[in-house]
Amino acid sequence: MNKFFLLLAACAFALSVKAQQTQPVQLTDQDYGKIDKADLEMQSCDFEKDANAEVLIDKADLYYDQTLNVVMDIHRRIKIFNDNAKDEANVTIPFEGGDRSEFITGFEAETINLVDGKIVITKLDKKQVFIKSIDKERSEMIFAFPDVKAGSIIEYKYAWNSVDYTYIPTWYYQEDVPVRYSELDTRIPDLFYFAIQMHSRLPVTDKRTEENGSIGNGNDALTFTNECDSRMMVNIPSLKHEPAMGSENDNLESIGFILTTIKVSGDFVRNRPDTWAKIGENLADDEDYGHQLKRKLTDEDAIINQAKTLKTDDDKIAYIFNQVKTTMKWNGDDEWYINDGTTKAWDNKTGNATEINLILCHLLKKAAINAMPLLVSTREHGKVNPFLTFTRQFNRTLVYIPVDSTKNYILDASDKYNTYNEIPGNILNSSAFYVDFDKKDYNTFFVQKVEPVRTLVFINAEIKPTGKMEGTAQISSFSYRKINSVSRYKTDGETKYIDYLRNDDNNLKISALKLENMDVDTLPLIQSLNFNLDMAGSDDTYIYLNPNVLTSLHTNPFLSENRYTDIDFGYKDNLTVNGIYKIPDGYKIDALPKSVTMAMPDQSIIFKRVVGEQDGNVVIRFMISYRQTIFFKENYANFHEFYKKMYELLNEQVVLKKS
Repeated sequence: MNKFFLLLAACAFALSVKAQQTQPVQLTDQDYGKIDKADLEMQSCDFEKDANAEVLIDKADLYYDQTLNVVMDIHRRIKIFNDNAKDEANVTIPFEGGDRSEFITGFEAETINLVDGKIVITKLDKKQVFIKSIDKERSEMIFAFPDVKAGSIIEYKYAWNSVDYTYIPTWYYQEDVPVRYSELDTRIPDLFYFAIQMHSRLPVTDKRTEENGSIGNGNDALTFTNECDSRMMVNIPSLKHEPAMGSENDNLESIGFILTTIKVSGDFVRNRPDTWAKIGENLADDEDYGHQLKRKLTDEDAIINQAKTLKTDDDKIAYIFNQVKTTMKWNGDDEWYINDGTTKAWDNKTGNATEINLILCHLLKKAAINAMPLLVSTREHGKVNPFLTFTRQFNRTLVYIPVDSTKNYILDASDKYNTYNEIPGNILNSSAFYVDFDKKDYNTFFVQKVEPVRTLVFINAEIKPTGKMEGTAQISSFSYRKINSVSRYKTDGETKYIDYLRNDDNNLKISALKLENMDVDTLPLIQSLNFNLDMAGSDDTYIYLNPNVLTSLHTNPFLSENRYTDIDFGYKDNLTVNGIYKIPDGYKIDALPKSVTMAMPDQSIIFKRVVGEQDGNVVIRFMISYRQTIFFKENYANFHEFYKKMYELLNEQVVLKKS
């Protein structure tokens, strides 16, 4: 043991005794097993009436024991209002083993019911608790509560233990069901200094002073130096899923901790890597990371030699990328580190996303391509804060190939629908960390799609006197629009894909669908089809044409008056729809929508409609241009009003009258 750890251990006992003598003020006397009969009789959540369940208590007491292990005593109590919430009784507690050496102790669980006016407690048999190993780092404790029905209360407690004294888990006050009371107490010895990251819109109470107010918000970081802190929130509404919402982790009310400094014998010592460069150096020397790029793969020479015969680097990148993408199968695991390693994954033709992409990186480097690992966080996992040097922010490794100041490639071969020449869409609008082991260059950059994605729709149709319309359509989809369409078509099959194109409109029939360039990365997807449409509301005198056909823009997704999360579309988007509709003999235009241009106040979205009559045809062109990818919830009022008006214009009808 080196001198630093000897000094740290010498301080541990005295500091832990001092910390444990300081107890946070308790604002609730509802300890484990002490159930209020009124809670059992409660029929609904007071502040969210339509909730299927409510977390009554979610409390954690975090401290360091005498050996400087981190301990978090957790107590959860949940009320089940109806049968729709019975899944709350199936619980999974994740923890990480391996080098992080996390484990669960002191577990207890019980179901409480009110039977004939009496409280009946059914304890969970610990033989029904199972430990499942996910990979070499991750495990889960899994159990199901007995005798759960509408009106039940379930509760459990356990201690989460970790030998990694540098890590405190993020505490989430908010969940997908309402929470009546959430509290985090932290007793941290004087030798550890953490930065706090609060995500909070709701009032947080500091129980030491019982003062209410927002203690930081967004990405504000405060220094956490108090030996004893206790923060609580009450009556926290559930986080509802909203259209175009980012990760739940980015939006839940929470408090996070990042260790910045350790103090030993009065001196401040930085024990963990505090720069991206130091983290990169550690990864380079890691047998389970940097050294994986040096491992020879079975029969790799055939791929490398074939790549070297190709003329350009683009051709080499495309060839190797597609070789790995088609050879390897992703097992669904997402971690930035390996599990079995690249050689075993290659031999088994399956691996986690990081193993697949480290294989890709190795083969590219062997073919003389300047490729390097890129640590990222997928959209579902949450955004990366580049100012916090912490690898737990990432959940996948990709491959980064910088070409020049204006061109680079980011490759992910774990998804068989990705293309070599497009940034994976699930990492946009967040930071990524590249590790160039050859040049010893390690840093972060913001990942974004600069050029807008395009979709072009051309419709040529003839309106019949019977109120029907027959025609052809061609849809040209680029970039992510192509990737999403190809993925949906190949995953769901043609029948379900046609239902998607119809937007489940029973009046619209599609036939003779043809898709071109599905497997050609450098060309757009071209979809050609025939269609016929029964135009609703038409009669012997009038025909009503809604030109919003084959656009997937029939229903406004932003109908809610309020918005609680930012809108993140991921990428800029341009949609153009050109329609030519032949007027039937014996009919004339009775009402024609006007040409109009409409824009958001900051010009972030522009909508344009051009309408005219030409040679017996109604000609309509829609153009929607998104010049911004993220719209903040604070500006939702303008966004909501714009979308409301835009959908009214999209669905405004052309009226034809019989002459």
